[in-house]
Amino acid sequence: MQYVLTFRGQVGRQLTAEEDGRWPTWFEQIKDSIADFGSRVGQVREVGGGRERSDALSGYIVINANSLDSAAAVAGGCPILQQGGSVEVGEIVDA
Repeated sequence: MQYVLTFRGQVGRQLTAEEDGRWPTWFEQIKDSIADFGSRVGQVREVGGGRERSDALSGYIVINANSLDSAAAVAGGCPILQQGGSVEVGEIVDA
């Protein structure tokens, strides 16, 4: 099964060189799970929702995993969690 991992970072926060350097290490650790390397995200605008957020979409990848729990375990090692951000994990389903 495939899962999308969306990364949400703090609005306006710039990563230090050390923080930025953690990403390639994590990608190397999970490389066998990565189905689509995704991308970083630049400008973001939320439509709807009605509430102001303190975080913003900052990137995504698609991984292969046996279950939502397995995908969440992969997400648990994401560097953004050490940088005040979060990861949302979602199962990709056929349209």
